[in-house]
Amino acid sequence: MGGSCAQRQRPGRPRPQVLFALLLPLLCPALGQPVRYSIPEELDRGSVVGALAKDLGLGVLEASARKLRVSAEKLHFSVDAESGDLVVKDRIDREQICKGRRRCELQLEAVLENPLNIFHVVVEIEDVNDHAPQFEKKETCLEILESVSVGTRIPLEPATDPDINLNSIKDYQISSNPYFSLMVRVNPDGGKSPELSLEKLLDREEHRSHRLILTALDGGDPPRSATTQIEISVKDINDNPPVFSKEEYRVSVSENLPPGSSVLQVTATDGDEGVNAEISYYFRSTAQSTRHVFSLDEKTGMIRSSQPLDFEEIERYTMEVEAKDGGGLSTQCKIIIEVQDENDNSPQIIIASLSERILENSPPGVVVAIFKTRDRDFGGNGDVKCDISKGLPFKAHASSSNYYKLVTDGDIDREQNPQYNVTITATDRGKPPLSSSTTITLHIADVNDNAPAFQKSCYTVHVLENNALGASIAQVSASDPDLGSNGHISYSIIASDLEPKSLWSYVTVNAQSGVVFAQRAFDHEQLRSFQLTLQARDQGSPSLSANVSMRVLVGDRNDNAPRVLYPALEPDGSALFDMVPRAAEPGYLVTKVVAVDADSGHNAWLSYHVLQASDPGLFSLGLRTGEVRTARALGDRDATRQRLLVAVRDGGQPPLSATATLHLIFADSLQEALPDLSDDPLPSDPQSELQFYLVVALALISVLFLLAVILAIALRLRHSSSPSVWGCFQPGFCSKKRPGVPLNYSEGTLPYSYNLCIGQTGKAELNFLKCSAPLPSAEDIVCSGYPGALIPLHVGDDLTTHPETLTSVHI
Repeated sequence: MGGSCAQRQRPGRPRPQVLFALLLPLLCPALGQPVRYSIPEELDRGSVVGALAKDLGLGVLEASARKLRVSAEKLHFSVDAESGDLVVKDRIDREQICKGRRRCELQLEAVLENPLNIFHVVVEIEDVNDHAPQFEKKETCLEILESVSVGTRIPLEPATDPDINLNSIKDYQISSNPYFSLMVRVNPDGGKSPELSLEKLLDREEHRSHRLILTALDGGDPPRSATTQIEISVKDINDNPPVFSKEEYRVSVSENLPPGSSVLQVTATDGDEGVNAEISYYFRSTAQSTRHVFSLDEKTGMIRSSQPLDFEEIERYTMEVEAKDGGGLSTQCKIIIEVQDENDNSPQIIIASLSERILENSPPGVVVAIFKTRDRDFGGNGDVKCDISKGLPFKAHASSSNYYKLVTDGDIDREQNPQYNVTITATDRGKPPLSSSTTITLHIADVNDNAPAFQKSCYTVHVLENNALGASIAQVSASDPDLGSNGHISYSIIASDLEPKSLWSYVTVNAQSGVVFAQRAFDHEQLRSFQLTLQARDQGSPSLSANVSMRVLVGDRNDNAPRVLYPALEPDGSALFDMVPRAAEPGYLVTKVVAVDADSGHNAWLSYHVLQASDPGLFSLGLRTGEVRTARALGDRDATRQRLLVAVRDGGQPPLSATATLHLIFADSLQEALPDLSDDPLPSDPQSELQFYLVVALALISVLFLLAVILAIALRLRHSSSPSVWGCFQPGFCSKKRPGVPLNYSEGTLPYSYNLCIGQTGKAELNFLKCSAPLPSAEDIVCSGYPGALIPLHVGDDLTTHPETLTSVHI
């Protein structure tokens, strides 16, 4: 530890040479010497002891920034924050602080932070004459035999003065008297004791008593004094004073000696007899504090302990015992009681400085605390060794006398241990050893060393279509074990397989909660799935982040009804018919209802059901295929014209459906089927009556139009007088099979092709079916060949007057 050797002298004393005072602070830090100051006691509070900051080589601002302060067991001083001076904080009474020690020094520690450092400061307290001498008794009574010879010395009770050196008792004076003079005896320890010397023989018959005034003076400037009256009674002769067995008694006792125990017994003998040989023992020239600790039996001379002894308070007691006989003669002996140290004080641990904030990434060797140990015992009983708790990333280093540094010694992770309770144990070398411990709590400060972590490696979200706008479809969650802004997470979408411009119109994510919201209603038929990449980022500096992928699967709802592709209605709303051979066997494929559903999965699983049938037992319908087959052969009584109403249902809940109407005619050729077309229509259900009237109205309009067209054609044909016009009625001409297509009823419906001409009987004019495309020959002008031709079915008698183009549908 560095320090300063600058020493402040007491005011009024000569200061060291200027050159030595300037060079010494520069040399002493390297020598490890403490900063020393010397002040008189009883300085006023706030008095400057010394420029501590300057003596430590610090400026005032630096000392304030580094929190310069002093530490001691009992703090009598403090540091002025504005000037950096060491000033008096509490009353300094040298006699109270240092008791009777000749040298009085206070040990201080000057503590600096950032970085931590400690300097030793020693303040020597100089004595001032603040106590006057004091006699134990205001009046002392002496009895002296008249036979005492001239020159006899009579010891007197000395005065006491807690001050030392020059301020202690310097001299004694006595009032003028022809019989006595005052002699001052200097003791081996430097103390002074007054003695009366008989200058003239006493004569009891002349003067029975003498009154003197004894004055004690100290060496202060100005001196202080105290007086006591001495009353001397002259008695008859007693020529043998008591004699102690030793002039000085020494004894050693343990500080653990219980009160009331015997310490020492003094003995004195007297050669006289009777009352003059009766000896009594008294304390004299003994401090009042010592008389409280020990008691003296006046009759036996036994000294006993009255209070517990403490080596750490007082190591030695010195006292004088006076033995006085019945004739008034007395003698004194000196007693020294030495207190032996016992290991009765446990070590103390004092925390000098403690770091408030320890970063979790601190490297090994960083100082986090400074502490010291103290044991009031002596020798091995006061030697202390320190240890700390095992298994912690810290260790203690001894730095100087009884000072230790607690430094980091391993990796520190706040997420595993946000704080450490370090127990410091101090053990002395006594027998048995004593120990004490204290626990300090070290709080670990957080750094941003952990990136956010999602709870899942990837997310799969199922969302049904037609969802509500702004609905929550998912939530991602990430955790960050760091604290504060280092652990505060925000969420965002950073990538997607959707168009970047349209991403925000599909989904958004709440930056705080991680909830993903749909910004539109999804349509399974348009968008089956899409991929998102979400990011969780903390607010540390620098910030850390983590990404996770989310796949959104749009589920299907049953929001699309089946759509019938076949049979389809003509643009005018008329229904088509299918022709069934009369010789069709059971199981013959008549036609097939074809339907589709835009939904998927179970919602698109279609089933076919017969709602109405002219003859329920004549046809069968495939539940899943929609195929219409003959259930039995056509009978003689069966109608050649049949009607089936088929419902197509999907598998959704609730199911959606569509209907289709099939018109079936049993005929071997189209010519055979034509008469059935002019028959009364199948009874319609009540729901189609409106449609029936609309068809009738359209048919009437069409008839008027066709009549005009036919009349124009007939007039033209009449002018041409060509017989080829009627050639279409030749046998086999209008029922010509298409080349390459064999007539095989077992293949099902629609395997035929027809060339059809229709003529109206009973009238002079002919109506021809209009061809959809020009034909190369004259015979094809009236007739057109189409595979599987379907003829529109109209409600009414005149079926041949509706010249619409016929089309064919292949399944």
